[in-house]
Order: sequence, then structure tokens, then C-alpha cells
Amino acid sequence: MGLCILTASKTISLAITAFTLSWMHSVEHTGWQEDYHIVPDGLKIVEARVKGGGAGMEPPPDAILKNDWWVYTPHLGALPELNLAASGATGGGWHVCSPQMKDCLDLGEQAQAAIKVRPCDAEGPEGTVTTHSHG
Repeated sequence: MGLCILTASKTISLAITAFTLSWMHSVEHTGWQEDYHIVPDGLKIVEARVKGGGAGMEPPPDAILKNDWWVYTPHLGALPELNLAASGATGGGWHVCSPQMKDCLDLGEQAQAAIKVRPCDAEGPEGTVTTHSHG
């Protein structure tokens, strides 16, 4: 199992089992991070961090402030996929990082169709760009 990222022009297949999705909030301009595990029934969020609050990003009551980040565990089941907007107007895109990757992957910095992120066979469907883990 791995992670597939579908953009308008290509599919990227990553041979990873966990990742962090991070971005800058478009209104408040503060950081947001979510840690996911790739599980048989989808993407399971295991921890979220937000640096500040406001504009629909208030941390839940059980969040703990650690090193200027509100840290909490979302109580959600596994998601079949994530749909990431890519307006190109937020001053930055989405960043996918994993200890199993040499470099982080930057997505959605330019305006384009929404990006889909979902589990897939680590080998990826035919015709994809496949990046295998390093280490």
C-alpha cells in the first residue's frame, strides 16, 4: 500500500505508509499540519496541529498548546481520499512529507483543478510517476 496523488496532469505514487500534510491558512496566514497513516480502508488522521486560531480554525477543547502549536487528535474514521483545492492564490500550496521520502513534495502552488490524495498500490497504476522510499 502507498499514497497516490492525482493532479490534472499526472499521478504520483509514493511508497510510504504515513505522511504529514501541511499548509498555510489562506486567511489567517498561520501554519496547519495533519499526520496521516495509510490504512486498508483509507487515510487515518492521527494528529493535527494548528499555530493559532481564528477564521474557522479554532482548536477543539481537548487541544494542548505545545511549542506555540495547538496539538490534538481528531476523532474521525478513515477517509477514502482527500481533495485539496489548488487556487494558486494562497501564497503557497500543500506540502506532503514523510520520513520515508528524501524530500517533501509541494503541490497546488499554481492554480489548477483540485488534487486528490488517496491510498493506492505502492507500485502505482500504469503510466504513473513512481517514487520509492529511500533508506
